[in-house]
Amino acid sequence: MAGFISKETIELVNSTTDIISLVGDYTKLERRTGNDWWGCCPFHNEKSASFHVDGDKKFYYCFGCHASGNAISFVMEMEKVDFSNAVESLAKKGGIQIKYENGYKPEEKKVDNSADQYIELYDRVASSFHYILTQTDQGKDALKYITERGLTKETIEKFKLGYSPSDRKWLKNFLKQKNFTDEFLNNSGLFSKNYKDIAFFSDRLMFPIYNRKGQTVAFGGRIIHPQGPEDRKYLNSGDLIQYKKRETLYAFNFAKKSIRENKKVIFCEGYMDCIAYHQCGIEYAVAPLGTALTEEQVNMVRGFADTVLLSFDSDSAGKNATYKAILMCRKNNLTVKVIRLKGAKDPAEIMLKYGKENLTSQVNGAILDSDYLLNILSEVYQTDTPEGKTKAALAFFPYIDSLQTDIQKESCLDQLSQAFNLKPEAVKRDFLNRNQARERISSRQNQNQTEKSKQINLNAELRGLIAVITDMDKFSILRSSLNESDFSNPDAKQLFTILEECFSRKTFSFPDILAACNDSSLVEIITSAISSGVYQNIDIEIVAKDTIKFVKRTQIDKRKNEILKELRECDLGTEEGNLKMNALLKEKLELDKQVQTL
Repeated sequence: MAGFISKETIELVNSTTDIISLVGDYTKLERRTGNDWWGCCPFHNEKSASFHVDGDKKFYYCFGCHASGNAISFVMEMEKVDFSNAVESLAKKGGIQIKYENGYKPEEKKVDNSADQYIELYDRVASSFHYILTQTDQGKDALKYITERGLTKETIEKFKLGYSPSDRKWLKNFLKQKNFTDEFLNNSGLFSKNYKDIAFFSDRLMFPIYNRKGQTVAFGGRIIHPQGPEDRKYLNSGDLIQYKKRETLYAFNFAKKSIRENKKVIFCEGYMDCIAYHQCGIEYAVAPLGTALTEEQVNMVRGFADTVLLSFDSDSAGKNATYKAILMCRKNNLTVKVIRLKGAKDPAEIMLKYGKENLTSQVNGAILDSDYLLNILSEVYQTDTPEGKTKAALAFFPYIDSLQTDIQKESCLDQLSQAFNLKPEAVKRDFLNRNQARERISSRQNQNQTEKSKQINLNAELRGLIAVITDMDKFSILRSSLNESDFSNPDAKQLFTILEECFSRKTFSFPDILAACNDSSLVEIITSAISSGVYQNIDIEIVAKDTIKFVKRTQIDKRKNEILKELRECDLGTEEGNLKMNALLKEKLELDKQVQTL
C-alpha cells in the first residue's frame, strides 16, 4: 500500500509534522541557534549530545551512529512500523486525509484497533472505580486508608485512584449493561482466566497505570480487607495488547516534563512511594511495575535524564534491586545516586510524619552509588580481616566493570583501596588479573565450543537450569511444574537431579552444587557460563518460567510427531484402525490446546 500513497500526501505529512515535538517526546532537545536543536541520540547510548534536529528543514542526523531521516523515518525506526503505517500514523495525528495515486482506492481492511478499544475500556473502568472510591460508601475504607497515609484530594484526583468493589461479579454485569460483549471483556485482562464472570481485582485500592500519552492501559490493586496470608498485598495487570510491563513506567506521563527540566529521575519501589514524591513536589519520580527495573524502562528516561536516583526498600530484596539497577544504569552511562531514607520505612510515611521539606532534604542528600555500595559491603563483610577485605573487593569489582570510562574505573579502584585500607597497587593488580582471567575463560570457551557441543548439549533446558543456580530461591518455581523425566536433554536431566538433591538438603551454595556434579564437562560449562556474568542482570524468575514453557513445549512437540507417525501407520480399512485414528486426532487436538495455554 505504501506505493499507492500519493507524493502530495507524503510531502504534506513531512512538511506539517512538528519534528521537534515528535523527536522531543523521546529525547530531551535543546535549542542552540535558530531552529537547530540538539540532544542525546534515541537510537544509541551516548551521554554527550550528538543528535541534531533541524526544525526548518525537517530532518535529523546523528553524528555518532549516523542515523538520519525525516519525521516518517523517525516514526518507522522508533515505533518499528513500515512506511505506510508511519505515514498513516502521522497523517491521523495531523488531521490529514490520505490520498492515493492513479485513482487507487484501498480495499477495506480489517484494522486491528483492539488496543484503542481496550484503552477506552480501561479509561471507563478507571473512572468508575474513581467514582466508587470518592462518592460511595463502598469505597470509604479505601478512601480512609489513603487519606490516613496523607494523600490529599488533589493527589487522589490527579492519579485517579479508585476502588474495585468486593462483589466480584459486579464489574462484568456493569460493563455488559454498557453493551460490551462477553468475548471482548473476556480478553480484556479484567477478569479471571478460568472464571470469566469473576473480576481479577476486587476489594482493592486501584491505581490506574497510564502510557506516555496519559491513557489508562492497566491497573495495580492493593488489597483493603485481607482474608488470610494467601491474599497477595498487590495485584498487577499482566501484559496486554495495549500494555507491556517491561516498557512502561508508573507515572511517567506525569513525570516526563519534570524529568526533562531537572535532568534527573527517581526510580522508586511502588505506587504509593511514587505518589508521595509527586505530592511533595518531587515530580520526577517513576516506578517499575511490580518487577525489577528493565533495560526498556531505563531507555525511556535516558534521553531526558543525566542522573538516576534510586529509592528502593532497605530490606534484602530492595538492596538486591538497588544493586542490579545501579549496574544497569551505569552501563547506560547514567550517573547514579541512592536515596537512603531515615526516620520511616517509605516516602509516604516520611511525608506524613515529617512533611515534604524533610523528604525533599533526604532526596537532596542522596549519596553516590559507589559510596552506597562500599557502605553495604562494610556491613556484609568483616572488612577488618584479610578474608573479609578480599570478599568485599571482589563484590565491588562488577560495579567497576559497569563504568564507562577508564577515569571512572581508576577513581573507584582508589576509592575501594581507601575504604578498606588496601594498597592501591594490589587492588588494581587483582582487578586486572580477574578481568584477564575472565577473558581467557571466554576465549577458551569460544575456541572449544565446537568440541564441547559434542559432549554437552547447551540448549534452552540446560541454560535455564544454569541460570537458576545464580538464584536458587527460584528453583522452587521449576520443581513445582517439572521433574527429572520431563527433560529431553540428558545433561539438563542430570543437572536437575543434582539441584533437586541440593534443594532437598538445603545446600544451595555454588560449591555444593559443583561438588555434587561428577561430570567434569558439565562442571566446566556451568563454571564458564556463570563466571562470564551472562546471568548477572537477568530476571531469573522469568528465565525459570520460560524454561518450564520450553520443556513442556518440547514434550508436546515430541508427542505430536509420534502421533503423526502413528497416523501414517493406521490401517483405515478396519474398524480398529479408524478408532485408533480418531483417538490420535483427539489427542493431537488436546495437545494443540495445551500449546495455546503455555
